[in-house]
Amino acid sequence: MIPGFTSTGSKRPEALFGDQRQVPQRMLRAKGCRVWDSDGREHLDVTMALGAVSLGYGHPAVQQAVEKALADGVVGPLSPVLELQVAERLCVSIPGVEGVRFFKTGAEAVAAAVRIARVHTGREMIVTCGYQGWHDMFSNSAGVPAVVQRGRCEIPFNDVGALREAVPNDGSVAAIVIEPVVDGPPSREWVDAVNETRARSGAVLVIDEIKTGLRLGWEGASGRYGFHRDLIVLGKALGNGFPIAVVGGDRAIMQAVTRTWISSTLATEFVSLAAADAVLQVYERENVAGHLAVVGRRLYEGLDRIASTYHAVTRAVKGIPEFCYLDCVDDATSVRLAGGCAAQGLIFKRDAYNFVSLAHTATVVDDILQRVGDVVDSLASRPA
Repeated sequence: MIPGFTSTGSKRPEALFGDQRQVPQRMLRAKGCRVWDSDGREHLDVTMALGAVSLGYGHPAVQQAVEKALADGVVGPLSPVLELQVAERLCVSIPGVEGVRFFKTGAEAVAAAVRIARVHTGREMIVTCGYQGWHDMFSNSAGVPAVVQRGRCEIPFNDVGALREAVPNDGSVAAIVIEPVVDGPPSREWVDAVNETRARSGAVLVIDEIKTGLRLGWEGASGRYGFHRDLIVLGKALGNGFPIAVVGGDRAIMQAVTRTWISSTLATEFVSLAAADAVLQVYERENVAGHLAVVGRRLYEGLDRIASTYHAVTRAVKGIPEFCYLDCVDDATSVRLAGGCAAQGLIFKRDAYNFVSLAHTATVVDDILQRVGDVVDSLASRPA
């Protein structure tokens, strides 16, 4: 038995559904935007593997590329041609990306971005906003030494005063690491303050686009909202379910990677690189980000109508069209919402976030909204 049910915290039953029975717990397979649980039951899914899948589960172009990579041997003693190929696609497609390094997870990639920023600036302190993973430098959890925690200052999203206080003009801050979207878009004042703080302090601005990268188009959230980033971190959608993440950015800053030690045995195995290459080609051929924006807006606006109607159940819809959730009045209500959706054959995350994909059509989104609406209506009609 695995302690804690599963190695991925956000996939534990209590995280998805709270303390409830008769909910799906383990799955057998996935296709498009549907999954089949260990009892063979089919469910519509709008979590998309915690946002790791933007094209839909088992997308044929990705599957075909991965099958070839498996046949080619998966890994070897030399750097694969695919590494250069994917790096070139990223540098051509994403503005401001002049060099990249590959990793397996977002947390690992953000940690590498911080290392690069520290080498480049010769400074140590970092200021963070949002979730950057479980590694020591981003966590106050048990087991993290106090001396490590003192190397980071965490500030709230959209809090200009906290940002300015955390980044003085004394040349101490190596990096400002920011999630560009936290429960909603950044304010104009926040974006301007981040850009101004970067310019006056000389700190490296790292925009963590693990959730937003590709989903919001080639320029990501940085381009949509106007962040003047130095480094970008990509993951999740880039691999469409396969483990790959990237740090990329300004050539002069990325050169710092050659003056430190950042390496991983499987950073350049063929399979994930092949998946990423196929994903990028799909994004080049099709208007994936445009589709996500359209169906995401349909989901967001539908959830907003539900929230506006049932004040006793939910306060508001939070997030942005490409990923959002219903903010329930309390945790117990969010548990009942997720459990009720599961009973309706829908895996709907009770907190941040639910994600649309290329496999979600307008008809599928309307089906999702109908099921969520029915559950919310039933919750409003009965006592807690």
